[in-house]
Amino acid sequence: MRHGFPAAALAAAALCGCQQLPQPVAQAPQPVAARFTVASFADIPGWPADPVEQTLPALQAECHRLALLPVDTALGGQGLTQQAGGRAGNWTAPCAAAEALEPGDSAGIRLFYQTWFQPYRVETPGLVTGYYEPEVRGSLVQVGAYQTPLYAHPIDLVQAPPDPGDGNGQHAVGRIADGQMVPYWTRAQIEDGALGTAARPLFYLADPVDLFFLQIQGAGRIRLPDGSVMRVGYDGKNGRSYTPIGRVLLARHALAADDVTMQSIRAWLEAHRDQARAVMDTNEDYVFFRVLTDADSSMGPPGALGVNLLAGRTAAVDRHAIPLGAPLFIDTTDPVTGRPWQHLVLAQDLGTDIKGAARTDIFLGSGPAAETQAGHMRQPSTEYVLLPRPAA
Repeated sequence: MRHGFPAAALAAAALCGCQQLPQPVAQAPQPVAARFTVASFADIPGWPADPVEQTLPALQAECHRLALLPVDTALGGQGLTQQAGGRAGNWTAPCAAAEALEPGDSAGIRLFYQTWFQPYRVETPGLVTGYYEPEVRGSLVQVGAYQTPLYAHPIDLVQAPPDPGDGNGQHAVGRIADGQMVPYWTRAQIEDGALGTAARPLFYLADPVDLFFLQIQGAGRIRLPDGSVMRVGYDGKNGRSYTPIGRVLLARHALAADDVTMQSIRAWLEAHRDQARAVMDTNEDYVFFRVLTDADSSMGPPGALGVNLLAGRTAAVDRHAIPLGAPLFIDTTDPVTGRPWQHLVLAQDLGTDIKGAARTDIFLGSGPAAETQAGHMRQPSTEYVLLPRPAA
């Protein structure tokens, strides 16, 4: 799910960069060229048939979160999208109207979107991928097969203040050495023990490959030896560049270009244990976690906006192009069934490798079906962003 990949490449690399506001992605902003054309709801394929009332829990949770933020809090966007939806204050009026919506009121909720939002077609060919919440085997103690640490946020991992001129509130990430901020440890250095006592293991996993894919997804469920389950969510990263290992395996001719999926990448790593670490270490990006003690088991983990993700109705975006919180209508195809996938989603999460206005990563839930769909989801799309209309 990276730009520049052939059509069949790395659907697996969806990353739920679940930063809590106001802590956006750590990488430096990249120029994003996007053009938006005014559209009507009648122009959106599938709009009348989509049960948009399903978005209500995510919408109201989002509005409760935005209401806690200062009105000038930067949500992202560029040009038009930043002007119309890039500050928390842009959402005050539509969120006040959303509070009055009732679950199951399909006509009322559809009318709400049509009244309070102006659709714009993203005039760039879209690309949709998917991510999910995996379940892996782990233990609270290092014993037997459970030898791979899953770390909490290190105490020496720091963020520099954002550049005041950056409307997206960008932070630099690193550590302090000899009074200077330097890059944080790479994946390979962390695996070799560079953290020392700076971070404590929350769990020990049974498989280092499980940790790698858990970090790609950004959240997950840990199945303990007694059968109980604990959930973990994103709690920071080392600030290093993300490298899709599917691209690495393609370059090494370890996989064919038409057979690069999450499932094929994992199968290769498991079949080549002697080479697996070296390949995974080419991705210097490293994610840290926290235990989710109050997580709603019916919802996904918290996303970048600080609210729990809703399967099929929330997504990760590039906040340099699309503001957090913005509704998006996605017109694409389900890779498993081949049927049209035409649904409204809310931009409530971020992804390290999600670049551009027409690049969307949909949260698909948890369990085997979500894993299968996410592993194969890499579909062309047409996308529409819905931006708040000016208050009357």
